[in-house]
Amino acid sequence: MGRGGHGLARVPVVVRAGAAPLWWLGVSAAGIGALPAGLTGRRIGVFGGAALFVVTAAVVAYSRRKRYDALAREATRAGKYDVLQSRSVTVRNWRRGHRWWLAAAFLAALGAAFAVPVAGGAALAGAGAGLWAKAAWLGRRERDDDVLLWVRVDWLGRRAGAPAGKPVKGHRSTGIAAGDAAPGGARRTAAAGARR
Repeated sequence: MGRGGHGLARVPVVVRAGAAPLWWLGVSAAGIGALPAGLTGRRIGVFGGAALFVVTAAVVAYSRRKRYDALAREATRAGKYDVLQSRSVTVRNWRRGHRWWLAAAFLAALGAAFAVPVAGGAALAGAGAGLWAKAAWLGRRERDDDVLLWVRVDWLGRRAGAPAGKPVKGHRSTGIAAGDAAPGGARRTAAAGARR
């Protein structure tokens, strides 16, 4: 990194990295899980799954908001020699670190369908929707404060996915044009480069 710089990953990108895999695995598991009647029957399974989707999405979207708020309020300006990690690398690292967990969650959702059809897949999809909602909330905060939020890569943990975990001592901030991800972590339509 040179001269004391650190690798930095965008906070909302880390948050939303699992949203798409969880959503699509959940939708797939729910679709397959609708085939067996299960112990409860499909009707109860579908209604239960819908409720589980809403509850899971809300829990994921609102969890640890106070911690994210505190880290954002106390964010320090990124240094001259800090290196901004690209969006694609951040997403790839998260998905690589969680691939076995995702596979296990998908199999568990399929297995649960033999007891309660659809419910397991709906919970997975709800977790994905909750991550999207949390990233969108972070994006609104970034726009309001006119900054982008970053976290040191070496503080993300071995699965590269804990931007508000215990090892994280603080977030960094840059100008709104830095990096290749828009506020909230979505891909920029026209990359602004690594300006700060």
